[in-house]
Amino acid sequence: MLDLALSICFSSLIFVIFKLYEVYKIETVFAITTNYVVACIVGLFFYSGDVNPNEIIQQPWFIGTLLLGVLFIVVFNLIARTSQKVGVSVASVATKMSLVIPVIFGVLVYKENLGVIKVIGILLALAAVYFASIKENQISIKRSTLILPILVFLGSGIIDTSIKYAQEVHIKENEFPLFSATVFAAAAISGIVFIGIKTFKTSFKINLRNILGGIALGVPNYFSIYYLLRALQHPSLNSASVFTINNVAIVMLSTLLGIILFREQISPKNWSGIALAIISIILVAIF
Repeated sequence: MLDLALSICFSSLIFVIFKLYEVYKIETVFAITTNYVVACIVGLFFYSGDVNPNEIIQQPWFIGTLLLGVLFIVVFNLIARTSQKVGVSVASVATKMSLVIPVIFGVLVYKENLGVIKVIGILLALAAVYFASIKENQISIKRSTLILPILVFLGSGIIDTSIKYAQEVHIKENEFPLFSATVFAAAAISGIVFIGIKTFKTSFKINLRNILGGIALGVPNYFSIYYLLRALQHPSLNSASVFTINNVAIVMLSTLLGIILFREQISPKNWSGIALAIISIILVAIF
């Protein structure tokens, strides 16, 4: 449970850092790419074995890390675009409600037994994510932009499902840092390619502020994935429980941090979402 708690804390810190990006006018695309370079370096630092590129390529999880790296960049940019075009709350709901995809995957593929109480807890978790994220002044969603939150929902769910599959089938526990570092390296390369394409349209300038923003994001980003992988190894929690508790607790904690650190306004609906989150975590974790 400590691993899961640490994953939740580091993931919530990511949302705080994104909020600071807005405050300090940091360009998200460049900072995110830097963050993946930093996360890769951190992963290699914590890997106790020898780093041999030829051996990494031969690992059964190598191809999966390349695909995950591309997904990381694509989904991060989809979340950013959804936030701008549709609203931050919609992007948050779409991201965290994607927990249903790895939950369904775990039930169908690994025959995980949920039980009635856990199913109720998961349903309450979905309601909690919605109520904790919505704002009083909602942005109306046009049909033309509806595709954005749908893609965020699918992309986030596929990432979580892929991490679970890799952890279950291919990765040894001592390889977690190397696996994570390789995923982040693939994401960094994808981001550099993306920036290279973008520079054909707009001029590119190296900005120290963007680099520092990427460094600040890279460390918690690495540990959020590392401790999630460790939490998925926990013998008393199935993947449905891990992803439900993880996603709902992140929404709850990031909402509370927004109130404490940035004095964000919170409505009665948001408070009801936090209350539902607490109930859902208890149902999923204990029963």
